[in-house]
Order: sequence, then C-alpha cells, then structure tokens
Amino acid sequence: MDDVANTIEARLEEKYQVREVAIKSARVITRLSGSIVHAIHSGGETSLMMHEAIDETHRLRSLLDAYPELWHSGLVEGALQELAEAVILIALLDDRDIPDPDDMGIPVNAYLLGLADTVGELRRFALEKLREGRPEESAKYLDIMEEIFQMIMMFDYPDALISIRRKQDIARSLLEKTRGDVAVAINSARLQKKIDSLSQNLH
Repeated sequence: MDDVANTIEARLEEKYQVREVAIKSARVITRLSGSIVHAIHSGGETSLMMHEAIDETHRLRSLLDAYPELWHSGLVEGALQELAEAVILIALLDDRDIPDPDDMGIPVNAYLLGLADTVGELRRFALEKLREGRPEESAKYLDIMEEIFQMIMMFDYPDALISIRRKQDIARSLLEKTRGDVAVAINSARLQKKIDSLSQNLH
C-alpha cells in the first residue's frame, strides 16, 4: 500500500507544481493582454506585447499537454479569453477577418467569450468618436458591434458547456445603449447643420 500511496503522492505533487507554474503563466498572459488593449486605445505599439503573449500561450500549452483538465480550467481559460479579446480587437480595427481559434491555439470557449467582450471595447471607441464630434465614424464601430452581436447570438448552449448567456445579455445592453447614443448624436449633428444653414441664409 505504501508503494501505491507514494505513486499517488508523486503524481499529485507533480500536478500541483505544474499548476503553480500555470497560474503564473496565466497571470503573465492576462497582464500582457490588458496592456495590449490599453495600448490600442492610447494609440501605442502592440506588436511586441502580442508576440510575448502568444509565445507565453504556446509555452503554457506545452506545459499542460499532459494535463488537459488544467488547460481547460477556469484559471487558464480566463487568461486565454483576455488574449482572444485583444487579438480579435486588433483584427477588427485593422478591418481584417477575425483569426481562427485553432490558428491561435486557443480553446473555442475562451475564444467565444473573448469575442463577446470586444463589444464593450468597441463601444468605448464609439463613445470616443462621439466626444470628438464625429458621429459618422462612431456609427462604423456600431456596425462592427452589430456583426459581433449577431455572431455570438448564434450560440445557445447551457452554462455547463459555455457561460455565454450572461455575456450575450451584456452585449445586447451595450449595443442598445450605443445605438441610442449614436442616433442622438447623428440627429443632433444634422439639426445643427440645418440651423447653421438657416443662419447663413439669414445673413
């Protein structure tokens, strides 16, 4: 019995050590992904951080080859979700096709949840354009939000399989708010043009 106990302990200890490394790696990916999104909004450079994040993801995947349950665990999925959001957001803003989850090496659950989160970031861009007095440009981001929303609404699965419903509800709410904000801004801009035109005619 001692031999069996020792074998079990050795395997559990190994898994524990791997898990500890995975936690640190996931934190690195999360931090880099957050920095990428921040740089996107501030107009900073993202390519170096993106390479670092993807390289770290590949290292983490290799580390967890023997432990698929850790690869698909919440601690890793959350980090990969953040990375997916950053990569997809860059593609959308560059007017490119969004990347394939398999090409990124990211599980489809994390990918889809990250995709849903881009709706919130796109709203930030839309509001920024509204503040700058450019409602027509804001409408372009709204159109992208609409496309993403339509895509994520294609998936109707129980939370036990993927926790997408809450993010669908959030995306719907953000989309409705943004529609209203953009509509008001565009109508206000048109009204202002008419007022300016009438004012010029009077003079």
